[in-house]
Amino acid sequence: MSTKTKFFISCNEANHNCDKSQYNEASIWEKIKLNIHLIYCRACRKYSKNNATLTQLIKNENVDCLEAKEKEVLERSFNKELRDFH
Repeated sequence: MSTKTKFFISCNEANHNCDKSQYNEASIWEKIKLNIHLIYCRACRKYSKNNATLTQLIKNENVDCLEAKEKEVLERSFNKELRDFH
C-alpha cells in the first residue's frame, strides 16, 4: 500500500470517521486521516461543521418545544393549507 493511499480517504470514509469522532469512537489514526481530508475537501469541512453544530444543539438543555395545544393548532393549519392546495 502506497503512502498516498494511507493518508487520503474518500468522502464517505471521512464522513464515517467524522461521525465516529463525534461520539469519541474514532481512533487517533482515523482522526488524523479525517483532518488531512478536511484540509482539501470543502464539502466534508461543511459536513463536519454541521455535525458539530448538531451535537451542540442536542446537548443544549434549553430546548424550546411546542405545547400539545400549539402542536394541534399547527397541525390543523397545515392540514387546511394542504387541502386548499389541492
